[in-house]
Formats: sequence, structure tokens, C-alpha cells
Amino acid sequence: MALPRLDGMDAWTLHPDRLLPADPTARDVARRLYGQTRDLPIVSPHGHVPAAMLLDDEPFADPTSLLVTPDHYVTRLLHASGVPLSELGVGQGPLPEGDARRAWRHLCTHWSAYAGTPVRFWFESELVDVFGVTVRPSAETADAVYDAIAARLAEPGFRPRALFDRFNISVLATTDDPVDDLAAHAALAADPSFTGRVVPTFRPDRYLEVTAPGWADDVARLGEAAGVATDTFSGWVAAMESRRAHFKAHGAVSADHSHEDPGTLHLDRADAERIYADALRGNAGTADGTALRRHMLLEQARMSADDGLTMTIHPGVRRNHHGPTFDRYGADVGADLPLAVSYTDHLRPMLERFGTSPGFTVVLFTLDETASARDIAPLAGFYPSVYVGAPWWFLDAPDAIRRWRAAVTETAGFSRTSGFIDDTRAFCSIPARHDMSRRLDAGFLAGLVAEHRLDEDEAAEIAVDLVVGRPAEAFGL
Repeated sequence: MALPRLDGMDAWTLHPDRLLPADPTARDVARRLYGQTRDLPIVSPHGHVPAAMLLDDEPFADPTSLLVTPDHYVTRLLHASGVPLSELGVGQGPLPEGDARRAWRHLCTHWSAYAGTPVRFWFESELVDVFGVTVRPSAETADAVYDAIAARLAEPGFRPRALFDRFNISVLATTDDPVDDLAAHAALAADPSFTGRVVPTFRPDRYLEVTAPGWADDVARLGEAAGVATDTFSGWVAAMESRRAHFKAHGAVSADHSHEDPGTLHLDRADAERIYADALRGNAGTADGTALRRHMLLEQARMSADDGLTMTIHPGVRRNHHGPTFDRYGADVGADLPLAVSYTDHLRPMLERFGTSPGFTVVLFTLDETASARDIAPLAGFYPSVYVGAPWWFLDAPDAIRRWRAAVTETAGFSRTSGFIDDTRAFCSIPARHDMSRRLDAGFLAGLVAEHRLDEDEAAEIAVDLVVGRPAEAFGL
């Protein structure tokens, strides 16, 4: 379905030099560097797109459920603009057509709310490059844009697997609970009609937060999945090792960890067993609970050193900041907010033990922009196991990425960084996010070339390595 031309409105296009340097000399170099990476395959080693979507390969229901509802980057700004999450389908199943269309109208009516944000860049790329939209979203064009995308979604070329191939994704990682049987991953890997690589990621956070409501029930489920009694700390360790082996057998390359702080701590086994027993009875205090969680994270590092799963750590988030929103809609709807966090002392117990171990790799992410230059880059500049995680979440934005690249390169160089991480639930935003990163890296490298700090051929090699080599090395791909 072609979009109608609206009176007085020129066809909407995206500038080929968007995000490249304004300086003409640097821009010419950046164009050439970007040309080296623009069409390279996408490596996505950390994200939240479910494997079942690709296994089932069902047509997407409507534009709203594909592009709006699952993307908390989109819904949180609409919520801030006064649109209730209930009108965007958050926490619900597929919306009836009338409700989906109304939610889409909210997006288009509030299109100006995204001006200057990375969400605007991603969404424009999705609309134009994926769906061929030729008019800018607005209250007047909302229905025409919705109808055009809905018509595309009815075509075979816009089903999940076709888009996976079109997006040129070579590796896609999901994020999975340790008790997941990974049946969808196994079926997808066994399906000869699907040639992509989709790997699970081990995410054990809930099993380490010993003072959280329901933790005892969670570890009981962990034990059931592993076939190991978890009534002792030693049993918890054995169950974790068993489930990690299960994930690795299904292709996992990393284990992902997010807690309020990145603290690691060594407890004597007797203390760990005592606090664990208290926690099972609901009697562990805050200090003991924090100590045990930090010891458990240290155990996860020890397991990564043993089994080779790359450890990723992204602390410093106040989850579910607005309790009423969590109570009504659940987690991961845009109400998580950053906290200041320090890494150097918190990670010392872990790095003293495993920081120079040949089998250990850890990628450190942050939402605290100051931590990149102060803590993470210096750690990566010494420990061979440590990589600087790319900017993500609130820092996954053009100016923040430029600041990050300048801040960490002078201490850790390019080789100690992870490669780009899209960290998204919004499937169609994956190519847009990676394209943004490639453009920004081309611009940064072009600046070094223009200042005669790099030769252009060396900059081209680095640009390609950032897309292909860095994630492959950091995540053992």
C-alpha cells in the first residue's frame, strides 16, 4: 500500500549523512569509513527478542504491537507526555484493531516529543528503511502511516524470519531465566529452514536477591529444574552450575547480571551457609542479605572462569521507581532509573581472584556516565579479562556515545571495548540502532584522521573491527 501524498507535503526522506560530522573534511572521511561498515552483518550479543518469535514465524499483529508496545524507550516518553500506558497496550496482549490504531495516533500526535532523542533516529529509520513510509508522522498522517505499515505486515517479506534475514543478523542473543528449558532455542536450532544463529543468555539475578519477596520459592524452582536440592548454599551452587551447563549446551555464550551495585565479596563457606539458611526462613537482615548476594555474584564469576561464559555486569538501576506502575503493569515498562555507582573497589575481590585468569571475561556496562572514564576504562586498561561495555539504555544516544568514545579511548583504546549492544525488545529497531553506532564510530574515527592521529587505512580497519571483531572476542563468538 502506497502512502498518499498530502497537499503541500514533500516526500519524507532521511539524509544520507545523518550523524556524520558537520565539518566537510571530516565528513568526507566519515562517509568512506561508514561505507566500510554499513553493510556488515549485525552481531547482537545482548538483547531481549524472544526465540519463540522466530520459531513460530507468525505475522506481526499490527504496527502498535510491533513498534510501540514492546519498546519502553517509546512508551515512557508518551507516558511523560500524559498518555496512560493502558492506552498503549503495555501489560496487555494484542490490542483490538481500534485500540491499536488509537495508540498509534497517540504516537504520531506526540511525534515532537522525540525530537533530538535517539528514539527519533531509530523510529525514523524503522519507518523509512524497513517499511518505506514517505510522510512524517503527525496527527494528520497517523491513520495513513498505520494502514501502510499494516499492509506491509500482511506480506510474507515482513514476517520475523524474513526480516531477520533482511536485517543481516549473524548472531542474536536472547535473555533467559535459568529455569527455562530453552525448548524454543532447541527447536529453532534443529529447524533446517532457519539458518540464523540465536543463542540464549543466562540471567540469574532473581536467584541472588535473597531478601526479595518470593526468593525461597524461586530457588526451589531452580532446584527442580536442575534436579538438585537447594536447601543448602552448596545445593544452590550445584544447581546454578547445572543450569549454566544446560544453557551452554544450547549455545549460550554469556551470563548477564544486574544488581543495585556491582559488589563482590568472599564469605567463608560457614557464613554463606548460615546466611543462606536464614534467608530460606525469611530471617536474613539487609546487611547479611547484601553480603550473601555479593558472595553469590563472586560465585557466578568463578563459574564463568570455569565454564567460559562471558560475564556481563550492568548495575546501578533503581528498578520499578514508581510502585503503582509496577503493581499495574509489571516490570520493564520504562520506570527504571539510573543510580550513581562505583566499580573499582566493588569488583576488587572478583578481579583479584579471576582478573588475570585465561578463561575469564567480563564486560562492564554503566548508566552512570562518570563511571566509564573514572572506573571502567582504567580497569580495562589493566586487566586482560575486562572489556568496556558500549553505552546502552539511557546512554545509548549520539552525544553520550561520542563522549563515551572520547573518554574511554584515551585510557583503554578501541580493542578493550565490547562492540555495540542494542539491548532491545523492539525487533525492528535492531538495524537502526546498529546503524547509529556505525555512523558515530565513523565520525569519531574521521576526527582522528582529520587531526592526523590515525591514517585512514588504520581507521578503516578499526571501524570494521568494532563491528565484527570486538563482539566476537568479548563474547567468545
